[in-house]
Amino acid sequence: MGRVNEPRLVLGAMYFGTRLDDRASFALLDRFVAAGGRWIDTANCYSFWEDPSGLGGQSEEVIGRWLRANPGADVRLSTKVGVQPTVPHGHPEHDEGLSRQAVRAGLALSLERLGVERIDRYWAHPEDLREPIDQVGVTFGELVRDGLVDEVAICNNPTWAVERARAAAQAAGLAPFAGLQLRHSYLQPKPGVVVEGQDWRFGMVTPETVDYVARNDLDLWVYTALLLGAYDRDDRPFTPAYQHEGNAARLQVLGEVADEVGASKGQVVLAWLAGGEVPMLPILGGSKPEQLDSALAGVRLELTADQRARLDAAG
Repeated sequence: MGRVNEPRLVLGAMYFGTRLDDRASFALLDRFVAAGGRWIDTANCYSFWEDPSGLGGQSEEVIGRWLRANPGADVRLSTKVGVQPTVPHGHPEHDEGLSRQAVRAGLALSLERLGVERIDRYWAHPEDLREPIDQVGVTFGELVRDGLVDEVAICNNPTWAVERARAAAQAAGLAPFAGLQLRHSYLQPKPGVVVEGQDWRFGMVTPETVDYVARNDLDLWVYTALLLGAYDRDDRPFTPAYQHEGNAARLQVLGEVADEVGASKGQVVLAWLAGGEVPMLPILGGSKPEQLDSALAGVRLELTADQRARLDAAG
């Protein structure tokens, strides 16, 4: 997947156009591409909760302006549909959802904002209980058939639903979902404890997820990989769900490995994710060029077999 020396890192664009203006967003995009990065991840709903309009689209618009300023840029575009409010400040009661009509309408607007003719990877963003999951699989497969997107994938859904959607698409002779996007990091929350800031009930990677993608040749993109900077910033403590005895043991080993390789704990986390037996693509949502540089160094960091075994066994 991708070019030689392409870093196993996705640039997350959630706050482009809201917290980050064009200048700051363009600086990150330029730095990422100069370092060999290729995947840019956004969503049509980013970031409605930050914008006075109560509607999203700002991130895609910024990326579109950057693409126009950089014709021929060798990047791949990933965007999502399903969570954009249909009325200002209407989330979650008035989200667009994943009906065939909503998906196609959302895609048309994303193409317009980005200024492109097709999307490289198009994601079903939420779990939409109003729409049969079999139909969701078919709806997205039809987009590949019609030449509007290169591939489709799905976020924040239980594994059984992903399998049903893929089976329905394949039965209809259509391309199935090719990847999953979920939350994951080296530290794990305590079972049964609500994870602060996690909106999706099935939005977390589990051992079953890893087994499923490995057996079915899907790829796995992971968000919130650095737990909002808590690995390396004293002013960003781990949320209560992550404060338990098992994670204390994992943090101990993580610190030891970081010292051995001369890297930060966060960089070792990224190396652990990107270089595992089932490799994962972390999505970086940082806002500063130095955060991007650190993450790029992290995913390129090579851990020894012994270091990885110790990290895996801890806790």
